[in-house]
Amino acid sequence: MNEDRRRLLKQLGAVAGISLGAGYVSLAPSGWPLSLSDPDGESGKPREKGLRLPEKGFAVDPSNVLPHLGVARGADLDAMLKAAVDAIGGIRRFIRTGDVVLVKPNVAFERSAPLGATSNPDVVAALVRLCREAGAAEVRVADNPIESPAACFARSGVQRAAIDAGSEVYLPTPSDFRLLETPGATHIARWPFFWRPFAGVTKVIGVAPVKDHNLCRASMTTKNWYGLLGGRRNQFHQDIHGIIADLALMLRPTFVVLDGSRVLWRSGPTGGSLADVREGRTIVASTDSLAADAFGWDDLLGRKGEPLPAYFGKAAERGLGNPDWKLTNVREIQVG
Repeated sequence: MNEDRRRLLKQLGAVAGISLGAGYVSLAPSGWPLSLSDPDGESGKPREKGLRLPEKGFAVDPSNVLPHLGVARGADLDAMLKAAVDAIGGIRRFIRTGDVVLVKPNVAFERSAPLGATSNPDVVAALVRLCREAGAAEVRVADNPIESPAACFARSGVQRAAIDAGSEVYLPTPSDFRLLETPGATHIARWPFFWRPFAGVTKVIGVAPVKDHNLCRASMTTKNWYGLLGGRRNQFHQDIHGIIADLALMLRPTFVVLDGSRVLWRSGPTGGSLADVREGRTIVASTDSLAADAFGWDDLLGRKGEPLPAYFGKAAERGLGNPDWKLTNVREIQVG
């Protein structure tokens, strides 16, 4: 066999192998290793037993008397936060002596605080101090930013503020993630989760800014839990409303704080210009994330009368909150 013929047969064999491989990937049943729905080959490995968060989450017993939504307006952030939390029962309703508390801010982007793309560091610090005053044994602050964790925490001012207020800051590393099981979830029934800061935690509080969002239209307290996911989470942008509804199922917090001290009313979620930000002078505390976010949509983003983003309805259908905030028990307070 001459050399040209031998080379041709090798090339044909290679092409045939590639074609067979591509055909397998595209046509293999979803449960087979390396099918399109298993790009990492996980189906071919022993099934890892996932961890689970508490079945009822980190919530305290509900009340039929106390407001579900506390809205404080003013200029003194510490006083506003305390007033908002007092409206829903006070910090000692939620935090007891010896509690280990996780505070989850939104620190997704490397932006300075005035640009409104991250939680206000002064609000985060006020929340840490409030938990400490209630007797928390430990307060942890954690997020898994989209951009460099160290740069995001430093530039936003959250790291310095949180540490100075008496908390420990957890920056994510690859070994900090474990497989979390969330029964009933559509997209994250089994998904990598920022587990290390949750070890031993007894209470969880989310503190999120009020932001416009180019995909889901608004990012507030429910969307905030996205920052606990690991893995290739950007794929969820294809069903952004579905994943946000899953997040509400995944994590049921002790309460949430909607940081409306400033509002990124356009160009979200990243922002980048002070022209995109306006003063909000409002802090909301709530035991119902959907109610808090719906209030933020109507009042702080100024979109009253516009249909709520689809994730509100998807989460409400699962019994995860009430987006009709006006029908909930609301207390508004003017501070100062």
